Amino acid sequence: MNAPATVDTAVRKFLDFTDADVASYLETCVHCGECAEACHFYLSSHDPKYTPTYKLFPLVKAYKRHKAPLSSLKKMIGLVPAELTEEELREWEPLVYDSCTMCGRCTLVCPMGIDIAGTIRKMREGYAAAGIVPDGLKSAAENAERTGSPMGVTLKALQAQLAHQEAETGIRIEIDKQGADYMAIFSSMETMGYPEIFGAYAKLFKRAGLDWTISSEAFEATNVGVQMGSGPLAKKLVQRIVDAAERLGVKYVISPECGHAYGALRWAGPNLVGRPFKFEVVHIIELIDQLRAEGRIPPGKKDGRKMTLHDPCQIIRRGGILKEPRRLIADAAENFVEMEGAGVANLCCGGGGGVSANPRAAELQKAAFSFKLDQISKIGGIEAVVVPCANCRTVFEDGLDEYESDLEVVGLGELVADTLADD
Repeated sequence: MNAPATVDTAVRKFLDFTDADVASYLETCVHCGECAEACHFYLSSHDPKYTPTYKLFPLVKAYKRHKAPLSSLKKMIGLVPAELTEEELREWEPLVYDSCTMCGRCTLVCPMGIDIAGTIRKMREGYAAAGIVPDGLKSAAENAERTGSPMGVTLKALQAQLAHQEAETGIRIEIDKQGADYMAIFSSMETMGYPEIFGAYAKLFKRAGLDWTISSEAFEATNVGVQMGSGPLAKKLVQRIVDAAERLGVKYVISPECGHAYGALRWAGPNLVGRPFKFEVVHIIELIDQLRAEGRIPPGKKDGRKMTLHDPCQIIRRGGILKEPRRLIADAAENFVEMEGAGVANLCCGGGGGVSANPRAAELQKAAFSFKLDQISKIGGIEAVVVPCANCRTVFEDGLDEYESDLEVVGLGELVADTLADD
């Protein structure tokens, strides 16, 4: 292929992962447009370029030229597309990174069963391999390489936050406890923006008699490698957690209220490191629900505010944790109301998949969030929204400020801890 090196690298990557499954997706699309009506970026703009399948153009073009059935023969008689150009690759890069959170809502509605979100994720691998990635994600990746955290959160910063929470709760939080049953990891957003989650964990786990710890070497859950499409970086960040958990000899690693971190570790993790883990990955919502069912963290007085729940895409739609948060909220909230389309079909907040780490996408993200706010406003009288994902929570708080809303945003773990029965 006589093309610039960046394009050659991207095309090779595209073709490498275009197996029978991906090829079947590309061949079966009937261009019905259903995916557009499911996409919050399209709904907020009605610009056809935000149609999810349109974002696959670079991959489709490379496939049709090099790998589609009879492509070799068609190439001889000029019936294949021209070679993908660097200009086209760069033209589509904002669509691939700015206007897709890989929320999977388009995948859910596709009548042909095409995993559009999963294919976008694979496309990003081609872009990352070619070095064509938004500056915001590049910076996050550099921080993660250096400190393990996309925000550059250091152990010293973590310890300062833990000290504040220990003083607040009177409960000691142990670091590097050998042989503990559970090791908890957290997103940078939680550590720096919502440190009260440490206190919530401490209260809940002490009441349940849970033996847990935090690793000084792998306390970060965020995997920017998965977000940007860098397999080597994604593997490195998962490996840090695996090595720390196995050194401490824990039985479980607790994934936090963070959407993509859960998928990166629990579902993609073993494939990334090339072997099964010696521990189980459990989401914090699953664990709290289990402890509640066992009677180890009994509910107390319910919160009286009128509340609703935002369903984080990677936890609910793509992660399958649907009933657990609702059971917990039922025990904690006196006046809980579901929003229209709640559950697996719920709208994305607009900032997942690395979009919120990409300043260039801010205006597009804001427009997409307006649909989420409308969804809540239609209920009427909502005073607080439970958002069990730190990234979604940040998107909510920033978006509510932009739209001058006084709606309160609450983490699920904190809500459960705040409504725990008295000793």
